[in-house]
Amino acid sequence: MSPSAPTSSVAPHGRAGLARRGLMLVLSSPSGAGKTTLSRRLLASDPRITMSVSVTTRPPRPGEEEGKDYFFVDAPRFEAMREAGDLLEHATVFGNFYGTPRAPVEAALSEGRDVLFDIDWQGVRQLRETAGQDMVKVFILPPSAQDLEKRLRSRAQDSDEVVRGRMAGAAVEIEHYAEYDYIIVNDDVEESLARLTAILQAERLKIGRLTGLSEFVKGLHAAL
Repeated sequence: MSPSAPTSSVAPHGRAGLARRGLMLVLSSPSGAGKTTLSRRLLASDPRITMSVSVTTRPPRPGEEEGKDYFFVDAPRFEAMREAGDLLEHATVFGNFYGTPRAPVEAALSEGRDVLFDIDWQGVRQLRETAGQDMVKVFILPPSAQDLEKRLRSRAQDSDEVVRGRMAGAAVEIEHYAEYDYIIVNDDVEESLARLTAILQAERLKIGRLTGLSEFVKGLHAAL
């Protein structure tokens, strides 16, 4: 299946009719810190943001759906997309390839729709080269190492060896926290979701994203 553009039934304007450019909300975290839960809660609560569906060479996990969670491809297909410049970013994580299709993201942003990204620090560095002011970077931290290990083991999907590998990987991920714009310590999902929502709302109001602001102010000024 080919990657397709995110869809939204919500117009890219605020109540005042201001057109704006969409933003790229990037969430990163060590595996098990709660990033996926927060992403799903945000998507369910805000119809103005859609998920960027990545391509990956790893096999589907139980419950994952093609085209919804990921586009599952083989290594030759992934390599072809990378060589053709069809990926905004790509990374190797635990021996598997991950990447973000370029076309659907660029289309969404130009139409004023926000796109949520679930990528690691490697992907963030690549996106930073081309995304510029479109990107808002949020890093999710666990409240403690003990809590992170407990969450990983509660999945009951990975062996002890895999859990140890993910804990070691978490140490590497956390080293890159300073490359992000915001930090959320996820000790409570509801509070973390509220903080994430506040970040998104504030970023949407930045003058640089409001492409219709100049004309709106001119009209307002003329009517005074």
